Amino acid sequence: MFKSINPATGDEIGTYPELTSEELEGKVARAASRFASWRFSPVPERTQLLEKIAEIFDTRLEPMARMASAEMGKTLVSARAEVQKCAAAFRYYAQNGEAFLKPRPIAGAKGEVHLLPLGVILAVMPWNFPYWQAVRFLAPTILAGNVGLLKHASIVQGVAGMIEEAVIAAGAPDGLFQNLAIKSGNVAALIADERVAAVTLTGSEGAGRSVAVAAGGALKKAVLELGGSDPFIVMPSADLDLAVKAAVTARIQNSGQSCVCAKRMIVHADVYDAFAERFIAGMLAAKAGDPMDPASDMGPLSSFEQMDTVLGQLEEAKAAGATLIGGEALPGKGAYIGGGVLTGVPLDSKLAHEEIFGPIAMLFKVADIDEAIRLANAIPFGLGSSVWTREPAEEARFIVGIEAGMTAVNQMLASAPEAPFGGIKRSGHGRELGQWGLHEFMNVKTVLRSGTSGGPDRS
Repeated sequence: MFKSINPATGDEIGTYPELTSEELEGKVARAASRFASWRFSPVPERTQLLEKIAEIFDTRLEPMARMASAEMGKTLVSARAEVQKCAAAFRYYAQNGEAFLKPRPIAGAKGEVHLLPLGVILAVMPWNFPYWQAVRFLAPTILAGNVGLLKHASIVQGVAGMIEEAVIAAGAPDGLFQNLAIKSGNVAALIADERVAAVTLTGSEGAGRSVAVAAGGALKKAVLELGGSDPFIVMPSADLDLAVKAAVTARIQNSGQSCVCAKRMIVHADVYDAFAERFIAGMLAAKAGDPMDPASDMGPLSSFEQMDTVLGQLEEAKAAGATLIGGEALPGKGAYIGGGVLTGVPLDSKLAHEEIFGPIAMLFKVADIDEAIRLANAIPFGLGSSVWTREPAEEARFIVGIEAGMTAVNQMLASAPEAPFGGIKRSGHGRELGQWGLHEFMNVKTVLRSGTSGGPDRS
C-alpha cells in the first residue's frame, strides 16, 4: 500500500493499493497487445490524440495542480505552470509530428530513412516535477507509435493516477498508457521482460546505475537523466541585477528540488562582494510557507525524509569547515527549510561534489575564467549550467569549456518542449524533449532501393 502524506502538514492524503503480480502481468500484456496495432496507426491519429490530451490537461488544470501541491509540496502557482507546460508539450509534438516522422532521403544513395516505433517503453519517474517528468516521456512515446508504462514515485500516486485518467478521457485506446503502482524492486524484472523494449529513468545516480545494469543485462536501450550540481557563473561584465535575481529564483524554485536548479554560484573576484551581499539577502528573504498561499516563494520539501537528508548534508558541510547562513529547519509541523547559503566549502569535501536537493546554495570566489571553468567541471555531474557575461569571447569559452549537456547564457536554465534535455558524465546519457527525445526510442531504419550505388562491398 502506498501512502500520500502532505509535507506541509504531515496529514495523510490518501492510500493506493500496490498492484498484485497478476494485475501487473495483465497490464504488461495489454501494453504489448496494444503496441501490435498502435504501431501501424496513422500519424494524424496520434497527433489528434495528443491535441485532445492537451485539452484535458487544460480543463483539469486546477484539480491536477492541487494534487501536486498536496502530494509533494510545490507551490500552487508553480504546479499550475507545470500542468500548463505539459499541455504545451503535447501540442508541440502534435503540431510537429508529421515533419518529425517524415521519411528522409539518404544523400548519395537511392533510399530513405524511416523512423519507426520500438515497442513498449517503461518510464521510471521521480516526484519533483510529477506531471512534467512523466509527460516528457509520454508525449513523444505516443507520437512515435510506442506504448507507455509509468512507474511513478511512491509519494505521488495521486498525480500518476490523474495522468492516466487524462489520457483515457482523451480517448486513448486501451493499454496505450498505464500507470503501474509498484515498488522499485519490480523494475529490474520489468526491464528483463521481452515485451518491454526500452526504459527511461529520471532520478538519482544510484537509481540510474541500477536501471543501467538491468538494461545492459537485457541488451535494451536506456535513457538516464540523473543528478546535477549545476554551476551558475558570474563574470565582471554581467548585469548583476539580473544575475542576482535569476540566481535566487533558480535556487529556490521547487524548494530547490530540481536537477537543473543552479546549485553552485561561481563568481569572479571583481564582483564577488557585490553579488554575494545581494544574493544572500535574496535567499534569506525567500518566504517558505503554505504552498497554497500565493505569497509563498517556496513550499515545504517533498517529505520529512528529504528534509532530514538536506539537514544532514548541512551538518556535514559545517563539520568540514563551511559556514552556513540561514538554511535552518523552520518551526511548525511541515517539512520546511528556509533558504540558505554555504560559503567556504572546502573543494575536497564530500559536499563540494554532491547535489543538495533543497533551497541551499554554495558560493565560491574565482580569480578568472580559467578557474571558473575548472571549478565548474570539478564534479562528477554534467547536467546544466548558466553563465553570465556580456563578452562574446568569454561566452564562446564557456560553451565549449563547460562539461554539461546544457548551457544557458545570461538567463536561468529551464527545460522547454522543443529543446533537447539531458547531461553527460554521471548526470546520465541520452536526451529527452525536442525531436532528439522522440528519436531516442525509435527504430532509425534504413531503406535501400533497387539501383542504390555502391553494391554489396559498401558494408
